[in-house]
Amino acid sequence: MKRSVLIFAGLALFAASCKEAPKADVASAGAAQEVANASGMTYATDLAQSYVTWIGTKPVGQHQGKMLLENGSLALEDGKISGGKFDIAIGSMQSMDEDTSGAHKLLGHLKSPDFFDVATHPLASFEITSVREGLDEAVAKNLVMKDATHTVQGNLTLKGVTKSISFPAKLVVNEHQVTAVANFNIDRTLWGLSYGNDESLKDKFIRPMVNIGLTIVANKA
Repeated sequence: MKRSVLIFAGLALFAASCKEAPKADVASAGAAQEVANASGMTYATDLAQSYVTWIGTKPVGQHQGKMLLENGSLALEDGKISGGKFDIAIGSMQSMDEDTSGAHKLLGHLKSPDFFDVATHPLASFEITSVREGLDEAVAKNLVMKDATHTVQGNLTLKGVTKSISFPAKLVVNEHQVTAVANFNIDRTLWGLSYGNDESLKDKFIRPMVNIGLTIVANKA
């Protein structure tokens, strides 16, 4: 009986250590699209309340962190988002790991040419190509973010590579403010972030799917 308990405990510990990307909707990705005509009233991003979170995983654990926006704005016409762009300061990256002992080394590596190459590409950007109310039937059927209200599509530029991505989001729009929340997984290798993406590395393998969380608050200018 004691041996069975020990085996069960060992399996539980192994399962806890084998981290997968958090369960989230997967952003579809493709070739860059034409940018939307951002007409109407301008809403400036509230940089104090807007941010991007990320979670990267490997067989023996995970790392998580946060990045801040450098600037951004949305355009609203007839109460609907007609366009917008946000610049993300990669150099603002912070570690949010519970164990803070390796934060300096982790951030240094993420900012190096192995990953984001901040010295050459200090900013990432997301530029809206379309925002529509509702979700595609196939997406809605398997939706993880149950309170999503809109489908957002835009061009995401990382490390000099631009791809169009589409994902569900919860948008709240009123006369004075727009808030947007989204959480999705993307394949980092599509933007050339391929370091560690080799399963033969075993414990050092870094999974290609990364979880991204967006929180955007924009106020009428």
